[in-house]
Amino acid sequence: MQSTLRKAATRAGVIAFALGAVIAGSAVPSQAAGLTLTVNVADVVRPATQVASGGLYGVGSDSQPTTAMLLPLNPTSFTQPAPGTTHLGNGATEPCCDSLDVGDNLVRAGAQQFIRMPDIYPTFPYDWQGWGDWESKVRTMVNARLAETDMTNIRGWELWNEPDWTWQTSEAGSWNEGWARTYKLVDSIDPVTPIVGPSDSYYSHDRMVSFLTHAKATNTVPDVIVWHELTDMDWNNFDDHVADYRAIEDSLGISDRPIAINEYNSFNQMDIPSVALHWMAVLERHGAREAHRAYWFEAGTFDGLFTLQNQPTASYWLYRWYGAMTGNIVETTPQSWLDGVASYDSTRKIVNTVFGGDYGNNTVRVEGLSGFGSQVQVQLLSTPGSGRHTAVTAPTTISTTTMTVSNGAISVPVNNMDAEAAYQLVVTPVGGPTTSWQQVYEAENQTVVNANTFGSGNASNGYYVGQIDGSADMRSQSFVDFTVNVPTARSYTMTIRYANGTGANSTHGLAYNGSAWSTVTYPPTAGWAQFGTVNVTVNLKAGYNVIRLAKGSPYFSGGTGYAELDNIKLT
Repeated sequence: MQSTLRKAATRAGVIAFALGAVIAGSAVPSQAAGLTLTVNVADVVRPATQVASGGLYGVGSDSQPTTAMLLPLNPTSFTQPAPGTTHLGNGATEPCCDSLDVGDNLVRAGAQQFIRMPDIYPTFPYDWQGWGDWESKVRTMVNARLAETDMTNIRGWELWNEPDWTWQTSEAGSWNEGWARTYKLVDSIDPVTPIVGPSDSYYSHDRMVSFLTHAKATNTVPDVIVWHELTDMDWNNFDDHVADYRAIEDSLGISDRPIAINEYNSFNQMDIPSVALHWMAVLERHGAREAHRAYWFEAGTFDGLFTLQNQPTASYWLYRWYGAMTGNIVETTPQSWLDGVASYDSTRKIVNTVFGGDYGNNTVRVEGLSGFGSQVQVQLLSTPGSGRHTAVTAPTTISTTTMTVSNGAISVPVNNMDAEAAYQLVVTPVGGPTTSWQQVYEAENQTVVNANTFGSGNASNGYYVGQIDGSADMRSQSFVDFTVNVPTARSYTMTIRYANGTGANSTHGLAYNGSAWSTVTYPPTAGWAQFGTVNVTVNLKAGYNVIRLAKGSPYFSGGTGYAELDNIKLT
């Protein structure tokens, strides 16, 4: 987070020009031509989980943005200020976005959050008041969270923010010692919730080596590794940063930690859809678990996806297309500045590609379509390069055509591309997706809390969720929240595909849209990752609904035995 432009100017290696200047200069030709983005439907990268669909201070209150506004974006997680925050960000006149105040809104949207602890201070950079003051604040924040016994979506404690320039060594001592001291205090009060860091403002090999060496020696290695990517065009370096970090882990004998980039995109390029697209591509391609749009301007707008009047911006439509990705993220091979993210939903037979980044007449080649028949329907849409204060009521439909599949592939021409715009290409069998709405919802694509995703040839789509084992309290309770979108309000039969290797009946709790809990019983199956089905009835409203299947959850006494989840199907 930054409250002035001054901070951006201090970043190592910052490139102080906007994308328009880059395109006009020597970095890329002003009119590229003949580029091809290749999508390989058969080459799976990972389950679709909307890695890049998060934001710093993106949610301002329980109703800003509303849950209905958030749900189509399928947000993954956010970073929000500490309980009792006094922080005034970017010229604000009153504190914003207390993590516990906005938590219910995020839960309803299927999202989780990190708590940024130093935002208990009012100014940025933070005004250190001594260790006694800080440790008193830490105890108050952690105890306030523990008192919220129905708040399940706290994904981690972020102990400090950008210590590479905001930690006051002259008064507080060394950063590494300060980290260890704060870690041990938080862990002594709350040994369950993950601790995340170091949250440097940019990736530094030397700082990471120093930090992790000390953290290992003091038994304070973060559960999740966090740093920020805020320099213009830094997407070009993200793969190197990840590779370097993994090499440091290996050299120190530290087991792999998830990587979270809880601030990404630069001040200059924040509201350019194609730049966000570049970030989506590298974050998915190189293994981030989650990433949050940076907070440069107004809080509570999902960092520019909505105007101050709650209207969608151009970037909103990119994130909505991305939020609709289901099934698996599949391989995309960029060329020059043309890049993209693609998903393949084998249940519906739909390929969803978002792309952009260069000018001119270019091509998207989609391979691996042998199961689609001899012809496919191809829809091409665009959203312009306008900023956060310009409302864009809908994307532009460029074309809807039928194309012949040749050797399992099609090549789609995309003419007169704008390098700042973003585009969506949807490929389905002739007549549209296999179903008119998403009937099958894979567990691994959903909000998975205190459980893990595994691969198996027995699972539909190749993945399932297991280790749904926790029921102790709101910090460790295990569940999967399925966000579903149905055409009409009515009763639906929900078929749950599960595995139960216990040899006896197991149970989960079932609730949706604030309903009372009921119990789902899973008879034994042939073993773990050996799936069977059970049917239950759910009464859903038209549009978006969030359905929770839980081993443990607030106001639910807890399931019995254990079960794994592959998917749910609504009919």
